[in-house]
Amino acid sequence: MKTFNLKPTEIEKKWYVVDADGLVLGRLASILANILRGKNKPTYTPHMDCGDHVVVINAEKVKLTGNKRDADIFYWHTGYPGGIKGRSKGQILDGKYPERVIEKAVERMVPRGPLGRQQMTHLKVYKGATHPHDAQQPVALDIGALNPKNKRSA
Repeated sequence: MKTFNLKPTEIEKKWYVVDADGLVLGRLASILANILRGKNKPTYTPHMDCGDHVVVINAEKVKLTGNKRDADIFYWHTGYPGGIKGRSKGQILDGKYPERVIEKAVERMVPRGPLGRQQMTHLKVYKGATHPHDAQQPVALDIGALNPKNKRSA
């Protein structure tokens, strides 16, 4: 039995659209990371970009379990002495760019390096219910139906 290696000419990329309304952030991010890497395909090859494109809509309606909305804080440093700053996930979701929470969650689940950065370019996150990728005819992917724990009603 020979090891299967995918060739660049054999790569087929699909487009998926995911509605994040009511979905749990961590579960959503892990599923999206697997799709971006191509680990959901039988032709997965670790050193090739064989993943699919994913469009996420309604990013501001994603749910966080427990006290993560207030307790999980993204920190950064300005470069000046005493310049540590932080913002909670709840503040970001209520702010101007709520899609950054999903982008960061997925970014931290794909490998760091050139291949991971290339795969992250295939993730498109939008805060509203509309997206400009209708020409690619994305297929709707219902992540909430995969597992009852993926979706929160309250």
